Amino acid sequence: MVAALDTAMYSLGQLFLAPVLIAIAALFAYAFAALGALAWQARQRRGSHAAGFELLALARARPELDPATLERIAHERLELARLATRIAPMLGLVATMIPMGPALRALGDGQLADVSQALAVAFSAVILALIAASITYTVLTWRRRWYVRDLDAIAAQRAEMA
Repeated sequence: MVAALDTAMYSLGQLFLAPVLIAIAALFAYAFAALGALAWQARQRRGSHAAGFELLALARARPELDPATLERIAHERLELARLATRIAPMLGLVATMIPMGPALRALGDGQLADVSQALAVAFSAVILALIAASITYTVLTWRRRWYVRDLDAIAAQRAEMA
């Protein structure tokens, strides 16, 4: 009974390797896309282009939006980067642990080439996941800072008008 459960859990765990690796690849691609978008927005902000100041443009276009609504919109726009920042390291850990089972079995059987291959997958996956998390954390931090400044500017403009 225990051996059957052990084999079932091992097999089930191995089924998740491909989806986890695909998710890490997607997060890695998203991180670089988000970094590019951040760089583009930074260029727009330095050039004082309205498109670089999303919340200010939104507040001008829709003056009926109250500060709480604008803050909620900012929060929603940061959500994907926040999720990527938190999920990527977890997936990296999962992608590290899943290949360890086959690596340990291969080590027990004396198949060092298989051990090496499994460890290469494990360490590569965690490295890519941590890079993705680092990039998305940077994007999240910069965007959050910009949104806070924009919200402060909106509050100051509305106070002057009142």
